[in-house]
Amino acid sequence: MKLLLLLGLVALAQCLGPRVPLRRGKSLRQVLKEHGLLERYLKQHPYNPASKYYHASVSAEPLQNYMDNEYFGTISIGTPPQEFTVIFDTGSSNLWVPSVYCSSLACSNHNRFNPADSSTFVSTNESVSIAYGTGSMTGILGYDTVTVAAIDVLNQIFGLAETEPGDFFYYSPFDGILGLAFPSISSSGATPVFDNMMSEGLVAKDLFSVYLSRDGSKGSFVLFGGIDPSYTTNGITWIPLSAETYWQISMDRYVSVSGETVACLYGCQAIVDTGTSLLAVPNSALGNLLSALGASSNGAISCSAVNMLPDVVFQINGNAFSVPPSAYVIEMDGSCILAFQGMNIPTESGELWILGDVFIREYYVIFNRANNMVGLSPLP
Repeated sequence: MKLLLLLGLVALAQCLGPRVPLRRGKSLRQVLKEHGLLERYLKQHPYNPASKYYHASVSAEPLQNYMDNEYFGTISIGTPPQEFTVIFDTGSSNLWVPSVYCSSLACSNHNRFNPADSSTFVSTNESVSIAYGTGSMTGILGYDTVTVAAIDVLNQIFGLAETEPGDFFYYSPFDGILGLAFPSISSSGATPVFDNMMSEGLVAKDLFSVYLSRDGSKGSFVLFGGIDPSYTTNGITWIPLSAETYWQISMDRYVSVSGETVACLYGCQAIVDTGTSLLAVPNSALGNLLSALGASSNGAISCSAVNMLPDVVFQINGNAFSVPPSAYVIEMDGSCILAFQGMNIPTESGELWILGDVFIREYYVIFNRANNMVGLSPLP
């Protein structure tokens, strides 16, 4: 009986659609700290999560935003396939990886794409530049077969990095980034990978879903073209997008702690972003939030108080979505800090919040391009 049940679950998983397993590893911040480089890095590259969401002539995808990211998956490019570890990022739209043309130190210990080794590569004369820190990733655009799980996307445009300034990204645990946001924010007008999946009929449904495990013991994944019902037993709340750029939604008029409103008094916007690890909060709201939770101005809090902390509750589309202290408190080296990062991006529709992995780990998230909605299902 157990064997039949197991076989049934395997068969169900196979028919839901191709999924990319995500592994949870050390973040760039952790690696830099282990090598005694974190303090120097932060002084030279002040972290501003807001910069990712400013529209510019180049793709606004600062690599500092990925300092705390711990979830990575594998794709391949070319014929025969060349493998790369990437972040599946719903907060950007371009695919790029290092290339053999890159002479920067940051490329030297990462997988680099070699066009000469791929029989299906097609070159272009177009350039791409992705801003970060004091420099930028620069490179060229090319076309080749990109394989994501069992999906072969033919003639996919992607960036081949030629420069990656700075020695710190030598320690980066990922090779490149695969953006899953909308074409409207794609650098150089490059068609995103998932858009090609949809237009070529490679997915059963025009959506993908994400599960990020809390403890690393269970398999995180991105599932293309399907929804795994074993993660939606608590129902799905569908939220319409307020902009088709990032996966942006409107939040209702308050964010609350212990029933008291602490932020978002006049309504605000939120982006559901797998490429941002923390909860990025408007500067105007950060002080109120930290005060309501009994934290210091830098977010530090007594580890002994964690069990008594309340949930932070987001009101979205008439529904309450809670984030418990087990999710928003980070313990490092015996001390505790809240996983909130201040920023400031005013929008026409209110202040902007970034619901990163701290939020996403509490929900199975469905990114629906067919209806331009985000689905949230509370995880047990």
